[in-house]
Amino acid sequence: MMRSKTPWKIKTPQKGRIRRELEKRAPKLVETGKKTLILHGTKTSQVLNEVMTEIYHLKRDNSVKYTRKNENVRPFESGGEASLEFFSLKTDCSLFVYGSHSKKRPNNLVIGRTYDHHIYDLVEVGVEEFKSMKSFKYDKSLAPKIGSKPFFTFIGEGFDSVEELKHLKEVLLDLFHGEVVTNLNLAGLDRVYVCAAVSPKKVFLTHCALRLKKSGTVVPRIELVEVGPSMDLVVRRHRLPDDSLKKEAMKTALDKAKKKEKNVVKDAIQGKYGKIYIPDQKVGSVALPHKAKGVKRERREAKMKNVADQPEEKKQKLDSE
Repeated sequence: MMRSKTPWKIKTPQKGRIRRELEKRAPKLVETGKKTLILHGTKTSQVLNEVMTEIYHLKRDNSVKYTRKNENVRPFESGGEASLEFFSLKTDCSLFVYGSHSKKRPNNLVIGRTYDHHIYDLVEVGVEEFKSMKSFKYDKSLAPKIGSKPFFTFIGEGFDSVEELKHLKEVLLDLFHGEVVTNLNLAGLDRVYVCAAVSPKKVFLTHCALRLKKSGTVVPRIELVEVGPSMDLVVRRHRLPDDSLKKEAMKTALDKAKKKEKNVVKDAIQGKYGKIYIPDQKVGSVALPHKAKGVKRERREAKMKNVADQPEEKKQKLDSE
């Protein structure tokens, strides 16, 4: 006799550490900073290794770097995305940077995003004219701090008119912008990424530190000091997300409607103030449970009663007094 197969059971985590980790990975109304997965292909060049190392250095507070070669990862092929999606799920990374080198596509860099740990979109660029951080000489006190928020400047009309550059702009912003914050300290803005569209297929990218100098006014004068890395990115291939997937990924949770406060007004000067309406009491028509007596009247009647009960001698004395 064959036994019937038991259905799959959903195991709930017993340990608090595992439960907290799953809560971190759960969807949120306000997402935290996106983690980046950096991994190598079957073959890489020295230039590409330096590029990925410095991207990891810029994002080392929120990134994971694999050093082993991965033969089964081919982002633009239908069967080569399974390993990449598995690594994304394992490391909880929604962005990835994949480097490979071949005769047909030298110094090839693929930057992509995932939705629900499935490939969302891809941009493939070739790295040219690379300069590492070590090749720039500057005051080391100006070096950007880990966790600081960067500025972005995109120079050129191509970022608004050319489809490939518009897509590259979105991916670069997601890659380097860091965690979403509501309040920002200006002291933490110490660097800027400069992207210039050289041609419809080529973008110059460099990383600069901000130097504040006296200007004679309250607002300081800002100078840019190039700290690296610096490189040219040549767009080779790109893949946009499907319309249905994009629509699903762009869904946002509806904000809970705030309960309307009646008769409350907010003013810039007086602040928050409201009106109180007291209904008519109708005291005359309401039947009282008992007849209230005045306290003074009770005392007066009690005094007169005591005087009447006293003997005549005491009454005369009280009258004479």
